[in-house]
Amino acid sequence: MPYSVNIIKLLDKVEAPIREVLIAILEEIERQRRQWEESVTKTEFNELKSIVVELAEAQKKTERAVSELAKAQEKAEQRLQRLEETVQELAEAQKETEQRLQKLEETVQSLAEAQKNTERRLNELAEAQKKTEQRLQRLEGTVQSLAEAQKKTEEELRQLGAEVRKLAAEHRKTREQLGGLAHTVGYMLEDKAYEALLHLLKRDYGIDVKELKRDFVEISPNKYEEINILGYGDRNGAKVWIIGECKAQLKKRDVDNFLKKLSRIEHLFPGEKLLIVVTYQTSPQIKRYIDEKGLKIYYSYELGRFLV
Repeated sequence: MPYSVNIIKLLDKVEAPIREVLIAILEEIERQRRQWEESVTKTEFNELKSIVVELAEAQKKTERAVSELAKAQEKAEQRLQRLEETVQELAEAQKETEQRLQKLEETVQSLAEAQKNTERRLNELAEAQKKTEQRLQRLEGTVQSLAEAQKKTEEELRQLGAEVRKLAAEHRKTREQLGGLAHTVGYMLEDKAYEALLHLLKRDYGIDVKELKRDFVEISPNKYEEINILGYGDRNGAKVWIIGECKAQLKKRDVDNFLKKLSRIEHLFPGEKLLIVVTYQTSPQIKRYIDEKGLKIYYSYELGRFLV
């Protein structure tokens, strides 16, 4: 049966199952109409016209229903499309949520591990603190013991200081006594030398000694040098200065000091000079050193041969 353009347009908008039902209804209506046209009388024709009118009205209603269904279908499709879009958006959101949730779970796992590490570290620190406190207690005990020992040590040092001061005073007195004794011994040696050198210098150098003494020589205004042996003599009509040093035990520094002293005073005694040293004893090394410096050494036992 031929369909109007509107019916065709409306049928195109309806889903296939509904469209097939509507087409079947329209075909059945068309079939019944043809049967009526073939078998009806005039009266029946009039009745048929009335039926056709009713069918036309029904057709219009059907078209309206189809139109409404098409519109409803269109709206349903629009809603379905929006729903699909919403579902898609929700799916994307769900995917992002799952990703965030996974990251959150990983973060929570990391935090849990960190918490375990922190707790373990805290336990270790607690143990270390406990050990530190124990060591501190032992150290405090040690410090207390050291403080007591220090107190005793300070008392002992105080007593020792008093003893040292006492010993220092006694040592000072001993040194003064030894110094006095050394001077006495030195003076005795000098006194022997003055008498014996008269003979020794005559024997060894042919010098007739005119004067020998202990004296002070002014080397600059109000500045003097002490000379243990100072004098002069005559040898073949020529004046010879006699300059010497007496030491009970002659050391290298004594020789060096004598040579330095000589360098400061020799300009006061122009001409020939005989340099001598007198001692009780000295080492072989010092004896060689004296010979190298051009000095004459006399020992105390040589002096005794010429003393009365």
